[in-house]
Amino acid sequence: MSPDELVYLGVLALSVPIGFLFRYLSPTEKQGAALILGFAVTVATCGIHTLHSLCTVLGTWLIIKFSWRTAPALSLGWSFLYLLFFRLAPWFGLAPPTPFANAIQLLLTLKMVSLANEVHSYHAEKREDVSTFSKSPATGPLSHEPSLYDVISYSYCYVGIMTGPFFRYQTFTDWLVQPDSRSLPGKQPCLQRLKMVPVYGVLFLSANALFPLSYVRTDDFQEHNYFFRFFYMVVIFFVFRMRFYAAWCGAEAGCISAGLGCYPQGALSKPGGGPSVQYSPPPGAQVEYDFKTIQNIDCYNTDFCVKVRHGMRYWNMTVQWWLHHYIYPNAPFRAYALRAGWTMLVSAYWHGLHAGYYLSFLTIPLCIAAETAMEASVRCRLGPAGQQAFDWVHWFLKMRAYDYMCMGFVLLKAGDTLNYWSSIYFVIHIIALLCLAIGRVVGGAGKAAKGTKEGETVKGAELVTDKME
Repeated sequence: MSPDELVYLGVLALSVPIGFLFRYLSPTEKQGAALILGFAVTVATCGIHTLHSLCTVLGTWLIIKFSWRTAPALSLGWSFLYLLFFRLAPWFGLAPPTPFANAIQLLLTLKMVSLANEVHSYHAEKREDVSTFSKSPATGPLSHEPSLYDVISYSYCYVGIMTGPFFRYQTFTDWLVQPDSRSLPGKQPCLQRLKMVPVYGVLFLSANALFPLSYVRTDDFQEHNYFFRFFYMVVIFFVFRMRFYAAWCGAEAGCISAGLGCYPQGALSKPGGGPSVQYSPPPGAQVEYDFKTIQNIDCYNTDFCVKVRHGMRYWNMTVQWWLHHYIYPNAPFRAYALRAGWTMLVSAYWHGLHAGYYLSFLTIPLCIAAETAMEASVRCRLGPAGQQAFDWVHWFLKMRAYDYMCMGFVLLKAGDTLNYWSSIYFVIHIIALLCLAIGRVVGGAGKAAKGTKEGETVKGAELVTDKME
């Protein structure tokens, strides 16, 4: 493991026992202690680069104070433009930010955009209540506009400060005012989330040692046969998954130990978003709780779901919620494929400026279009046994598509990514284009046959009518 990875591991390991201590604190103490601890971690790992995150936070707060109406759009523009400046810091004669500063800046960007949208919703719903002469208080999720101290506390809360998961400001405030947080579940769900972390860690270290990524860039790699080169991307994506499975499960355990994101099951919480319905348990009823709000990974479904589009739902789930609610609906296009492409483009930009991100993320809409075409033209014509076989083939190709796209994500440079993809003859792109062509041909033939059949039926009906007359 690299020194940076050891620091991440240390932060994660300490966050779990510390979280249980926070259950004994009052709301005021909890807010202050979470801020002090999170800011201390930021300064210790980022040093002078802490100023980047402070500028982002203060800029967002000024935008909210200046105009809540335009805050969602302005905060998105401000956060993303500052992210560009942050990444191009050496161009301006500044020292390049550390990996820790980058991780904090990424999560902070999500938080600031979400905060601006939450404040906008609060004011909009408050004005609606006033316009309808309602005597009840505002029905929005926030009870008041956050102060500068509230915004800073949310931004630097120690929970998941470098590893995620993303959570909304409302989730943060709900955590602060939890009634009797010591009675909420903690130990069992925490252990449940941690039980596979050692397994993921061992698999990551073992596979990474046997199949180092750096070998792909060597001339010797190209001397191997096609099947070896193809197999290598399968192992690389396995290493990639194990690394993030271990990190995100550990990060979720840190949230669980502190009680962050703990809501009744009846609230139907969504990863990243929190409760999706108003829920009040009946008096005296036993309430079951869950931590779906801070769930960032579904390891089983990531591996065994059938479709490319579904694989995205189970990976980095809180960020997927953020993209779905703040980027996809505001895309400058109406068509689903173009909206999906726009969302993937924004996601690639959020991850970084490396060309490999864009090559990988912009391959996803092509794969989704291919699987949609095959489902609509081929799978729907098969019987139960045929559909089951189709799904197994679909799952295999889904996993290979993610293996393929992962190479761009880890190789980063356009040259390295394209060199690897060319070494396996751009196989996933070719398969996706073939599936699109098959879908168009079979689907067109099906429509033509259906039209002919309907025409024959109409013609037959006309002949019967003539005879009756």
